[in-house]
Amino acid sequence: MENKSLLKRFLVWRLKHLNHKQFIYILSIIIGLISGIIAVIIKNSVFFIEEFLTTGIRINWNDYLYFFYPLIGIALVYLFLKYILKKPGNRGFVSILYSISKRNSIMRWHQMFSPIISSALTVGFGGSVGLEAPTAVSGSAIGSRLSKLFHLNYKSKTLLIGCAVAGTIAAIFKAPIAAIIFAIEVIMLDLTMASLIPLLLASVSAVMTSRFFLGEELLLPVSIQGGFALNDLLLYVGLGLLAGFTSVYFYHCYTFVTTKFKRIKKRFWKIILGGSILSILIYLFPPLFGEGYEFINKLTSGNSADIVENNQNLLLFLIGLFLLKVIATSATIGAGGVGGIFAPVLFMGASLGVIFSKSLAFLGLNNLSESHFALVGMAALMAGVMHAPLTAIFLIAEITSGYQLFIPLMISSSIAYITSTYFVPHSVFTMQLAKRGDLVTHHKDKAILSRIKLEKIIEKDLSIVNPSMILGEFVKIVANSKRNIFPVVDSENTFLGIVAMDDVRGIMFDQSLYQSETVTSMMRAPLGVLSTHNTMEEVTAIFKDTGAWNLPVLKKGKYVGYISKSKLFSVYRRRLLEVSED
Repeated sequence: MENKSLLKRFLVWRLKHLNHKQFIYILSIIIGLISGIIAVIIKNSVFFIEEFLTTGIRINWNDYLYFFYPLIGIALVYLFLKYILKKPGNRGFVSILYSISKRNSIMRWHQMFSPIISSALTVGFGGSVGLEAPTAVSGSAIGSRLSKLFHLNYKSKTLLIGCAVAGTIAAIFKAPIAAIIFAIEVIMLDLTMASLIPLLLASVSAVMTSRFFLGEELLLPVSIQGGFALNDLLLYVGLGLLAGFTSVYFYHCYTFVTTKFKRIKKRFWKIILGGSILSILIYLFPPLFGEGYEFINKLTSGNSADIVENNQNLLLFLIGLFLLKVIATSATIGAGGVGGIFAPVLFMGASLGVIFSKSLAFLGLNNLSESHFALVGMAALMAGVMHAPLTAIFLIAEITSGYQLFIPLMISSSIAYITSTYFVPHSVFTMQLAKRGDLVTHHKDKAILSRIKLEKIIEKDLSIVNPSMILGEFVKIVANSKRNIFPVVDSENTFLGIVAMDDVRGIMFDQSLYQSETVTSMMRAPLGVLSTHNTMEEVTAIFKDTGAWNLPVLKKGKYVGYISKSKLFSVYRRRLLEVSED
């Protein structure tokens, strides 16, 4: 009770001293700080788990413990979610987009902390996934719950979720510009000053928080030697095409594996199968253990020769890693592990770039920079898989602290994106929602319609008549009604039809028919019928197909009320203004 009183006093104080924009700016800074702290907590948690498991052990072919670690990690995640949290695991960026689309930008309370624990266990024990998505989910959930606490509207709640996403990406990679662009491309925030300034504040505060706790050390420390040569233009075009087709491979492989796991009903067998697949892959290809940033750094720094002892097998080993990484990631997630695809995509992109440059070296092109192709490959695959080409370009540009590779980044990323979207219209983030019809963040009309509740626009002030009513009685009802449509229902409220004023105007004043004509003879079927189960998209489609201005709403054949097109348009316009105003 005291907490509610304090909150009420704070809200009153805020209304007196801070306007809405100023309050959003303050909240965006707070969310940025929190996002940075979450990134630090998850990163350190994984580090401590890995240190505990690997102290005194070096990953090699004879380390049998690494065969069991992933299985143990996934089992621990299951036990945590099942018996401690008693809630399902998060689905990464999908859960964020779903909350924006279908839950009025309100995320579940447990998402503030559950991804931190479950993802740390997954990755710390060798799960082949990334930490970016779980970090973003935790930050977004905190932003969402703060928005709800302070009674902010839908647009502000969505904006603060975007601030959390930008903050987490900025904190992890220390790349604030790329983080802002990622929030705009993936969350589909409107690019206005009202949204841009909070995103900037959140990203900067997150980066500063990360630097305060972790220092200046970068996740991907890269130093570019040399720049772009015009002679390499066609090579980067080719790399972009390869990345585009690889994105399609990633999409279909990820979908296939995770779908197969969903069909396994017994959780025990999911863990055993997924954990076993992952363990075998890690045993054969040790770099698949965990996020894989150490492996990525070797490729981007031009030290690919350090990956295996026998350099003659290096190319084949890289091809194996490249093809199997998505399977390892899919098996981790399918078995119940918690993590995202951000790091795996960078892993595969860097591998693709080095494989491409080494293959060209076999053809006689020996002066190519493996580091350059690894970096461009990362950006190109990001653009293709995530459908976020601008994020890909600016992320690599920022982490390399320069724009020497800006042109090849633009070329390869654009071509990869175009190629990927030709075959796969949705990114890995949005495909599940799109298949279920739950994706509205990437479609403004759907986004607005999703915020209109059918039951809120049903009109119930129409006068109801029964089929046996005579014309004389009907005229008396018309005299006391302000509407031109009269639903006809029987004694059990079953909808039978309608009587429209335009249909009976010619006989209404003929008193000789008052005792002989009944409603049954005057009624007709409406142009269409709505159900309480219809979505607003279906409602607008039925209005369009029938050309009607008013349609009855039924529930299992029983009359509920009417929906008018004019009221629907009026509510639609109000919702449009809510999400459009700065």
